[in-house]
Amino acid sequence: MKQNKFITREQVLSALKESFVKLNPAVMYRNPVMFTVLVATFIMGVVTMSVLFSGGDAQGSFVYNLVVFIILFATLLFANFAEAIAEARGKAQVESLRKTREETPAKKLNGDKVEVISSAMLRRGDVFECEAGDIIPSDGEIIEGLASIDESAITGESAPVIRESGGDKTSVTGGTKVLSDRIVVRVTASAGESFLDKMIALVEGASRQKSPNEIALTILLAGFTLIFVIVCVTLKPMAEYTSTVVTIASLVSLFVCLIPTTIGGLLSAIGIAGMDRALRANVITKSGKAVEVAGDIDTLLLDKTGTITIGNRKATRLYVVDASHEKEFIEACLCASIADTTPEGKSIVELCASKGYVVDNAKLAGCKWIDFTAQTKCSGVEFRGGTTIVKGASETIKALVEAAGTTYPAIADEFTTKISSNGGTPLVVSKDKEVLGVIELQDIIKPGIKERFERLRKMGVKTVMVTGDNALTAKYIAQKAGVDDFIAEAKPEDKMEYIRREQASGKLVAMMGDGTNDAPALAQANVGIAMNSGTQAAKEAGNMVDLDNDPTKLIEVVEIGKQLLITRGTLTTFSISNDVAKYFAIVPALFMGSIPALSALNIMNLHSPESAILSAVIFNALIIPALIPLALRGVQYKPIGASALLRRNLLIYGVGGAIVPFIAIKLIDMAIAIIM
Repeated sequence: MKQNKFITREQVLSALKESFVKLNPAVMYRNPVMFTVLVATFIMGVVTMSVLFSGGDAQGSFVYNLVVFIILFATLLFANFAEAIAEARGKAQVESLRKTREETPAKKLNGDKVEVISSAMLRRGDVFECEAGDIIPSDGEIIEGLASIDESAITGESAPVIRESGGDKTSVTGGTKVLSDRIVVRVTASAGESFLDKMIALVEGASRQKSPNEIALTILLAGFTLIFVIVCVTLKPMAEYTSTVVTIASLVSLFVCLIPTTIGGLLSAIGIAGMDRALRANVITKSGKAVEVAGDIDTLLLDKTGTITIGNRKATRLYVVDASHEKEFIEACLCASIADTTPEGKSIVELCASKGYVVDNAKLAGCKWIDFTAQTKCSGVEFRGGTTIVKGASETIKALVEAAGTTYPAIADEFTTKISSNGGTPLVVSKDKEVLGVIELQDIIKPGIKERFERLRKMGVKTVMVTGDNALTAKYIAQKAGVDDFIAEAKPEDKMEYIRREQASGKLVAMMGDGTNDAPALAQANVGIAMNSGTQAAKEAGNMVDLDNDPTKLIEVVEIGKQLLITRGTLTTFSISNDVAKYFAIVPALFMGSIPALSALNIMNLHSPESAILSAVIFNALIIPALIPLALRGVQYKPIGASALLRRNLLIYGVGGAIVPFIAIKLIDMAIAIIM
C-alpha cells in the first residue's frame, strides 16, 4: 500500500482528467468560493464573445478579455486539480485492495458437509473453513482453530500474524491468506459491506463527508465571498460618480482576487490529504471528522501492556520466606512454571535454570497440571502423592492459605509491597497451602516512550495509563513512563466512567482497544481506534481501525490530526493575507487616474490598470498549484504550545502571505509590460 513517490505520473494524468470532470456545476456548488469563480468565468466568457462579435472596445479589447477568461478558467482547473490529485493518491493506495476483493471461492459449511461457493454468495452468519493456502473469502470472526495469516494485502507488511478463536484476536479480513493450519470462520459482513468495500469507498471519496470544522470554515469563506460581492457591485456606482471607466473584466478580476480562492481551492484537498496520511500510517478512518477530532484531543487513554511496556513481563528475582528452604522454593517455582507457556512462565524457568536448577522429569511423571483461569487467578501442578504447588496473585494465595487454617507470613506481605512499589508484579508461591516465597516480575518500559509522552504534554494532551495492576505497581510504572495519570485495577466500566468524567468537563478523549469489553469505551470516546486483529464488536464501535495492530499508533494519529488542523489554519491565514497585496495591486490602478490621491497607494508602481489586473489574476491562479504539495504533505507539526504555534504561523504564513504577492505581482507586471 505504501507509495515511494510523492506523486506519480499516472496520478497526475488521472487528476488532469478529473479537473475537467469536476467543472460540472452539480459538483462545484459544494464549494461556494469556487462556484462563484465558475459563475465569474462564465460571465467573462459571455463578455469575451460579446466583444468579439460586437467589435466595440467599451469593455476592453478581445485579447484582453480572452486572457482574463483563460486565467480564470485555469484557476478553476487548478483548484479541481488539487482535489483530484489528493483523491488520486488515495485511489492508488487501494488498487491492491481491489484485487483482494475479487471473486474468491468459499468453503461453506453445512453441518458436516463442505460446499464450495462464490464469496459473493456468502451472507452474514454463514460459516466457512479455510486451510493453508486459502484466501479468506469474507470478513469474519474465528469460531474454531488457530492459523498463521498473511495480511500484507491490507497492511503492506509481509510478516505473518496469528489469529485464533476464543480471545481478542479473532477477527479476519476478506482477501488475506491463510498460511498454516485450519480455521472455521463465521461471516460478520453482508454482501458489499465488507471491511475492504467500506475502505475503498471511503478512500475514493464516495462516502467522505466534511468534518464540522471544515463545514464551519466553508461557511466563513462563503461569508467573505458575499461581502466581496457587495464590495465589487458598489464599485460600479463609484466609478460612474468619478467618471472612471471600469470594465466588467476589471470587476470580475477584482472579485476573484479578493475572495479567498486559495484556501477555497485547497480546502477539500487538505481534508482528503489528512485521511490519506492516516491511511499511509495504516489507519483506516471512518470519516474525515475522526482525523480532525484527533487533532483536538485533550486526554489520551493507553493500555499499559503492549503500549507503554514491551508486553511480556520477565522474572527478575526470587524472594524466599525462609532462607533454609531456598532450594525447596526454587524447585517449587520451577515445577509450578514448567507447563506455563506464557512469556512470564518461561522467564521463571529461565531464572531457575540460571541458578542451576533443571526439570526432574521423573518427579513430574503422572502429575496433573493446574491451568490458570480468570476465576482462580493461579496455576501450578499437583503430584501423584497429593502434593500441590501453585503460584498466583498475593490476594489469591493468601485466601487459599488462610482458608486452610495456615498463617500467611508477614514477610510475604513485605516482599509483595516492595515489589509493587518498584513497579513489579509479585507472584506468591505456595506448597500444600504453605507460602514458600515470592517471584518478582518486571515490566520493561518501551525505549523512547517517555519522550513521546513529553511531546504529547507539549501539545497539551493528558496521558492516562490503563492497567489491571494494583495501585502501587501502576503508580511506579506511570512515574517511570512519564504519564500524567493512571487507572489501576481497571475494569471496562472504569474506562467508561473516566471517559465520561473527562467529557463532562468539556474535554475530548481518545483511546485504543481490541476486545469486546473495550467496545463501550471505544464508542464513548471521541476518537476510538480498534485494532484490526480485534473482535468485530471493537471494530464496529471505534471510528478508526489500525491495520498494524500497534497500540502506540494513537500517538501518531494525534499528530496526524494536529497536522491537518494546522495545515488548514496556516493556508487560510496565507490566503486571506494574499488579499492585502491584491487589493493594493488592483484598486489604486483602477481609480488613480480619476482620483490622483490614490496614486499614493500604488506602492507597487504597476505599469497600467490592465497589467495590474492581469498580474493579480495570474498570481491568484498560479498560487493554488504552487501550494498543492504543501496541502498534501501538510505543514510540519512541532509539539509547542498553542500561543507559540499561533505566533509562528502568523509570522510565517500571515506576514509571508502578504509579502510574497507583492513581489510576485510586481515581477509578473514587469514581464507583461515587456510583452505588451
